[in-house]
Amino acid sequence: MRIYFLGIGGTAMGNAAILLKKLSHDVFGSDGKIYPPMSDILENADLEIYQGFDATRLQRLKPELVVVGNAISRGNDELEWLLDTRACPMISLPQLLNDFLLKEKDTVIITGTHGKTTTATIAAYLLEANAVDPSWFIGGVPKSLANGAHLGEGNNFVIEGDEYDSAFFDKRSKFIHYNPYIVSINNLEMDHADIFRDLADIQRSFSHLIRLIPQRGYLIVNGDDANVLQLLDKCYCSLLKVGMEKGNDLVIDDFKEGTWGSSFKLYFKGQFWTEVEWSLNGLYNARNAAIAALSAGIAINPKNPLSIDLTALKAFEGVKRRQEKLFENNELVVYEDFAHHPSAIAGVLESKRRIFPEHEIIACFEPRSNTSKSHLFQSEFTEALSKADAVLIGAIKKKKEASKDGYLDRLKMVKEIQGFRGNSIAEFFEENDQLHLYLDQFLKDRAQNRKPSVIVFFTNGSFDGIMKKLVDDLTS
Repeated sequence: MRIYFLGIGGTAMGNAAILLKKLSHDVFGSDGKIYPPMSDILENADLEIYQGFDATRLQRLKPELVVVGNAISRGNDELEWLLDTRACPMISLPQLLNDFLLKEKDTVIITGTHGKTTTATIAAYLLEANAVDPSWFIGGVPKSLANGAHLGEGNNFVIEGDEYDSAFFDKRSKFIHYNPYIVSINNLEMDHADIFRDLADIQRSFSHLIRLIPQRGYLIVNGDDANVLQLLDKCYCSLLKVGMEKGNDLVIDDFKEGTWGSSFKLYFKGQFWTEVEWSLNGLYNARNAAIAALSAGIAINPKNPLSIDLTALKAFEGVKRRQEKLFENNELVVYEDFAHHPSAIAGVLESKRRIFPEHEIIACFEPRSNTSKSHLFQSEFTEALSKADAVLIGAIKKKKEASKDGYLDRLKMVKEIQGFRGNSIAEFFEENDQLHLYLDQFLKDRAQNRKPSVIVFFTNGSFDGIMKKLVDDLTS
């Protein structure tokens, strides 16, 4: 089949195009300017890619099916031609994944407000380490897997289950399309304020997913999360709870962490299962690992999930942009983290405080997602960032149309953060380059005091390249 990807430069769209080509389909597509690493990945896959959108060209190419990316909206030249002419059918990416990749597999869907990419990567990594040749489709760049998408011969398909909408014409959450067998829910909070009205609206979408799990399937949840526990009356399959509290089926205990990584013990239904020691930090990552291990264990052997071999976790390296260390010497450690929700930022800063008790913690935050730059989490972001000793808030790139929730009041945040800790340093900047210059001078001034520092850049964007600029400065 001739399949055309409208918006092929996105990570998910590009990876899906590559998988469809491996299934012997004739795959091609278009996008605006495509940036590395996706541009390099698509080039190496020898796909036919067109820069820019041209309805006349699309008419000439005569695809049999058009996959419309989530970033494509009305007004796009090619999309408008498709709607006018109805020349060929179009579907969303999630629907394509289900129709072409998932129907013959037992899907392991990893969901939740935070930790989806890391948890899905761990589950796929463990299945591969246990020689069951799984398939996977992950929205990040795993360090311990060959790539973010893979077609295996085995029966299991691990997929990151995003609650965001599917396409401009399909406002259902992506995960609704994924034909669930095993579903995990790591956590549940208000997010994506541009498409969900409130927490109850998000919970409704998750409850729809739970209703789709067959009786033979499994639901694995964070048993410490009250927002998740409210959904369980919709469950018609086997249910397992994971968490720190003793009432959970899988209990995480004796958590320790340091510059070396972290360790924790797992108890299943009151019996000791195993002890994990690995390179990742944070209690949130211990929960990610526990949920992934149980999900993968059930995928391999539902009657005895503890038979899975977890020794490979010792060598697990994580995912790019998730607590990724960019630089380290005796005086300074620099991290990049994808966190863009207040509870995730708070968890990372608490972990860094435990690991580096003698260091000054500097948080650099770019409000970039629709939710993070809105006024919705004003007080929550303020409280989370106040856990750092110094807070530098980057630019907000405002849309032409007004935000329905109003934009984050960074001046108010700065004043309140300074009030949380009498000697806190807090600043905000209209341009991210200004933040870079301030941080550079700040580090030079602090060097005279010889107090070591930890910098964490929080962004789900690029921060206008200032992270790379800082590391280049430090290594030159």
